[in-house]
Amino acid sequence: MTNHYQISRRTPTPEEYKALCAAVDWADYMNLEVAEASLQQSVFAVVAQLGEEIVGMGRIVGDGKIYFYIQDIAVAPEHQGKGVGSMIMDEITEFLKENAPEKAFIGLFASQGRETFYRRYGLHNHDGMTGMFGVMHRREIK
Repeated sequence: MTNHYQISRRTPTPEEYKALCAAVDWADYMNLEVAEASLQQSVFAVVAQLGEEIVGMGRIVGDGKIYFYIQDIAVAPEHQGKGVGSMIMDEITEFLKENAPEKAFIGLFASQGRETFYRRYGLHNHDGMTGMFGVMHRREIK
């Protein structure tokens, strides 16, 4: 039996987003209480489906003019290795070709071991630049 995945240019619902985050073990690292508001700020998003089941997602965040950050590329484990991630990135790349102006900065933090996958889409480490990030943690004021 052949799997027929479909890609839709739409933002995942908060429920779909939370389910995929849980499926790929991101839920403990994200503040899912603000997921709906975050999703509403997406520049672009796609979901991958197998029938009615949402099996993957990806989105772009940023200002939509100079900065575009590829975010939340996730594929449910049982669907990994079947081309779903490539379908998601193909759609994201097509959107960027259609909408990102000349010299736009396209950023992404790749999970360790996934760098080769993203190089196929023109994303690389660059000499003189270091990717950095932090995570906000509220501190109790005494």
